[in-house]
Amino acid sequence: MLGLSASASTEVTKDVLVVTFSASKEGADAAAVQAQLKQALDAALAEARKAAKPGQVDVQTGNFSTYPRYSPSSVSSGRATINGWLGSAELVVEGRDMTAIGQLAGRITTMAIANVGYRRSREASQKVEADVAADAIARYRAKAADDVKQFGYAGYTIREVNVNRSDTMFAPQPVLRMQAASVSRSEALPVEPGKATVTATVNGTVQMK
Repeated sequence: MLGLSASASTEVTKDVLVVTFSASKEGADAAAVQAQLKQALDAALAEARKAAKPGQVDVQTGNFSTYPRYSPSSVSSGRATINGWLGSAELVVEGRDMTAIGQLAGRITTMAIANVGYRRSREASQKVEADVAADAIARYRAKAADDVKQFGYAGYTIREVNVNRSDTMFAPQPVLRMQAASVSRSEALPVEPGKATVTATVNGTVQMK
């Protein structure tokens, strides 16, 4: 029996841009805070929907919440008293058309850019992982054939093998963060996706014969 290991890796460009927009409001009345948030979100959604294209520019709403603000003195006394309301809303735009999303970011003025990140699409990840795994398997077989020959055997039979693929960069990676407040923008958001490394490792044993 002979234990072997082989690996292969490649660099790939992250092909999906993810931009999260956020708006924060505060006031004495919960309903008024919610109305202001809804107004900001509706305006941003209207602009985003103009650019929406399935797979290229996808739009979805994120967190929408309103919560009480307590008076510090009342909290320290143990009898919390509400003296106002805070609220926040999010809009998430993602897709492969980074130019269109960057231009859209310059047109949304009722919400601020809270986060920008990049990831690989599932389709791209699956294709790259399959190619890298095939390369690692080919290297494993070549290594097995060479090592078996060095030991003076004519051939081998694979007894057990495990193929492991890494996809640690699938989740969005934050690269920019701004204060979540209403801002005025007219220029497109600059984008630079960068690269990630995909690795496949093959471990196992062969029976020399």
